[in-house]
Amino acid sequence: MKIFSADQIRKWDQYTIHYEPIASIDLMERAAKKCVQWLLDNFLKAKSFKIICGKGNNGGDGLAIARLLSEKGLNVEVYILESGKLGTEDFQTNLQRLHIIPVNIRYIQSPEHFPSFEKSDIIIDALYGSGINKPLEGLNEKLVQHINNTKYKVISIDVPSGLFMAESSSGHTIIQADHTLSFQTQKLSLLVAENAPCVGEVHILDIGLHPKFTDQEESDFHLITIGLITKIFIPRQPNAHKGIYGHALIIGGSNGKIGAVILATKACLHTGAGLTTSYLPFCGYNILQIATPEAMVITDKNENQITGLPPDIQKYSALGIGPGMGTASETQKALVELIQLYNKPMVIDADGLNCFALRKDSLMHFPPYSILTPHPKEFERLFGESKNDFERITLARKKAKELNVIIILKGHHTFIATPTGRGYFNSTGNAGMAKGGSGDVLTGIITSFLAQGYTPIDASILGVYIHGLAGDIAAETLSKESMLATDIIHFIGHAFKLLNEKRSIKL
Repeated sequence: MKIFSADQIRKWDQYTIHYEPIASIDLMERAAKKCVQWLLDNFLKAKSFKIICGKGNNGGDGLAIARLLSEKGLNVEVYILESGKLGTEDFQTNLQRLHIIPVNIRYIQSPEHFPSFEKSDIIIDALYGSGINKPLEGLNEKLVQHINNTKYKVISIDVPSGLFMAESSSGHTIIQADHTLSFQTQKLSLLVAENAPCVGEVHILDIGLHPKFTDQEESDFHLITIGLITKIFIPRQPNAHKGIYGHALIIGGSNGKIGAVILATKACLHTGAGLTTSYLPFCGYNILQIATPEAMVITDKNENQITGLPPDIQKYSALGIGPGMGTASETQKALVELIQLYNKPMVIDADGLNCFALRKDSLMHFPPYSILTPHPKEFERLFGESKNDFERITLARKKAKELNVIIILKGHHTFIATPTGRGYFNSTGNAGMAKGGSGDVLTGIITSFLAQGYTPIDASILGVYIHGLAGDIAAETLSKESMLATDIIHFIGHAFKLLNEKRSIKL
C-alpha cells in the first residue's frame, strides 16, 4: 500500500471526482457513511454524540456524520468553532442539510461556549484534517486542551486535529484520540511512534477513491500489507531437500548471553533455513547443543567471547551477526576482518552494530545490501542523535543510500530504509514484543530468509512481517503482558499457516 502526502491525497480526491465521476459533496457523504457505520458497529450502546467541527472539509465530514447519526435516532449535538470565515462550499452545503433536521447546533466563540461532556458522550473530533500546517493557538488550542481534559471516548476523523502530516508535531497541542478514522490509505503521521499517544487505534476506511490513481502516482513510502507479502512469499517446493534452502550462520554470544544466540538460531531454523550453524564462545557449546539439537555448532577458541572467525566463511549462504556478542576489542577486530572476507549481504544486529559504532571507519565496508537492524539507541550510536522520529526516518533513508545497505529501524511500525530510497512501514507487531530477545528472533528470521535466496529487500520485508505476525498471534493467545521472545518463535509456524491460507485464497 502506497503512503501518500496530504497533497497527493487531495489529488486522489480530485482524480476520483473527475474520473468516476462523482460530486465532491457526494464523496464527502460516502466518507461520512463509512464513519457512521464504523461508529454503529463499534459503539452499539452509545446514545449520545457530541461532534466538534471546524469550518473546513473536515468539519463538513463532521456535519454529515451528525446528520446521519441523527437519522438513526441517536442524540447528537454539534459544536462549530467560529473562525470568522464562511467555511468551504461542502461545509456550507452540509450545514444547510443539517438545519433541516432536529439537531442542536452551537457556535463556539469563546471558552464560555465550550461543550460540557458526560459519561455517556462519544466525542467526535472534526476540527482540522490533514491540511493543517501550523501549530494550534488561541481559541483553537484552548478548545483542544478542553477536549483532552475529558476522560471520555474521543474519535478523530481523518487525523487528530493539530497533527502535522509529514513532519514532527512534537510539543504541539493535538487531540488525544482513542480512535482515528482515516480514509483509504495510511498516513505517515499515523505510523510514527512519537504520535502514537495522539492517534490511538487507527482504522483505515475504504471510501472508494479511484484505484487507478495509485497505479500512476509514485510514493517514497509504503505500508507492508498481506497483499505485498503474498507476492514475495515463496511456498515450500513439494520435492524440496535441505540443500536448496541455504546454510545460515549465526555468530554471537558471550559469557552470560548465550541465550541470545539460541533465540536467533531457533528462529532461523523455524523460518525454514536448510542448514543452520552457530558460532559462539566455547562456554556456550553444551548449552546450545542441548537447547537446539537441529543446529550445528562451531566454537571460538576463547572461552567467554568471540575473538576470531569460523573456517571457510564463504561457504555460508547468509550470516546473522551480533546477538549477545559483547563489544570486547578482540570481538571488534574479528568483525572488521569479517566484513573484509565475506562479500555477500549479511544481517547485523545488537552488539554487532555496537561494535561497528565503535569502529565507524568500517561502516563504508559492509557488503552491498547488508541488513542493519538497530533499535533507536543503537541507531543513535551508529549515526548520531535525531530530534524526533521524522528526522530519524530521514537519516535512515540517507544512510541506507550512502552505505548501500538496508536499515531496519525497529519500533512501533518498524521502518525499513532501502538503498533505492523507498521506505516500508510494517503493519504487524504489538507492544508485547517490547521485551528482551525479540530482536534476536528477528535476526534469525531475516538471516534464514536471506539464506534461502530471497533478495535482501524481500528478506527484510518478509522478515519483519512474519516476526510481527507471530508476535500478534502470541499476544492474542497469551496476552501482551505474558508473552516472551520464545513465544514469538513458537508461533512462527502459525504465522506461516495463515500466510499459506491467504496465498491460496488469492490464487
